[in-house]
Amino acid sequence: MSLRTPLGEVRGLGSAKEGTQHFWQQRLTAVALVPLVIWFLINVIGLIGADYATASAALGSPMVAIPTLLLIGAGFYHMKLGLQVVIEDYVSNEGSKIALLMLNTFFAAAVGLACVYAVLKLSFAG
Repeated sequence: MSLRTPLGEVRGLGSAKEGTQHFWQQRLTAVALVPLVIWFLINVIGLIGADYATASAALGSPMVAIPTLLLIGAGFYHMKLGLQVVIEDYVSNEGSKIALLMLNTFFAAAVGLACVYAVLKLSFAG
C-alpha cells in the first residue's frame, strides 16, 4: 500500500528528503542564538560610555571574540535559512527564485565575512 496521492504516483514525485534537515538546522541555530544574543547584549551594554580603546580591547579579547564569531556564524546561517524558506514559498517564477536564492547565499556570506573580518581585526590588532 502506497501513501502517495494518485497525482503524486502519476508524476513520480516524492519526498525531496531535505525538508527535515532544513527544519532542524533552523531550529538548532535558533536555540544556539538565544544564549549567544543574551551574552552579547550583556557585554555590549557593559561597554556603554566606554572609550574606543576600552571597547576595542574588550571586544578583541579571546573570551569575547570567540563567542562573537559563533554568534555571527549562527546568526547569518539562520538568516540565510529563513530567507530561503520565504523565497521558496512566495516567489513563483523559477528564474527569479533561483536568482534570489543565489543572492541570498552571497549576501549572507559577504556580510557574515565582513563581520568576521571586523572581529578578527579587533582581536589581532596589537
